[in-house]
Amino acid sequence: MAGKFPPVTHFALFRTAIGHCAVAWGDNGLIGVQLPEASVRETRARMQSRFRGVSEVLPTRDVSLAMDQIVKLLDGQATDLSSLVLDMTHLPPFHRRVYAVARKIPAGRTLSYGDVAVQLGSPNAARAVGQAMGRNPFPIIVPCHRVLAAGGKIGGFTAPGGTRTKQKMLAIEARAIRPESRVSA
Repeated sequence: MAGKFPPVTHFALFRTAIGHCAVAWGDNGLIGVQLPEASVRETRARMQSRFRGVSEVLPTRDVSLAMDQIVKLLDGQATDLSSLVLDMTHLPPFHRRVYAVARKIPAGRTLSYGDVAVQLGSPNAARAVGQAMGRNPFPIIVPCHRVLAAGGKIGGFTAPGGTRTKQKMLAIEARAIRPESRVSA
C-alpha cells in the first residue's frame, strides 16, 4: 500500500458469496478492505499484517452497514457503495483522484485504464492508473475490478485469486443489473 496508514484501531471479518472479507476502520472512516484469502485464518492474518496492532472487534453501526452493503453487492444485488466513508488521508493525491473516478463506475460497467486517465485529464497516465489500482486498499468499494486493460482485456488483478476473482466479481455484477444492460469496455 502506498503511504502511511492513519491509526487503525479495529477490524472485522464477515462472510460474503466469494468468501470471508474484512474491513479495517479508524476515527475517520474505513481504511482498508480485504478480499478473501484461502481461509478465514489467512484473511485474519493478512489484516493483522497490513494493519499492525489492530484488534478484531464487533463492528460499529456504520461499519456494519458498510459490510452489509458489500455482502449484498457480492450476492448479486444492485448496490451503490459510493456513500461509504473512506479515510484516504494516507494515500497520494493521484491515487485519490483515480479512486474517485473508479467509484463512479456503475456495477456492470467497466472502463479501461486509459479511459480513467482521460477522465483525470492525463491521457498518457494509463500505466500510473494501473499502478494505483494495483495498490487499492479498498477493493470492492473502490471497484478496481471494473477497470480493464486496453481492448477490454481483464488485465492484472493483485487480489487473492487474481484475474479469476476479477472475472467472478464482474460476472456477479453483470447478473445484478437489468437483463438488457451489458458490460462494456
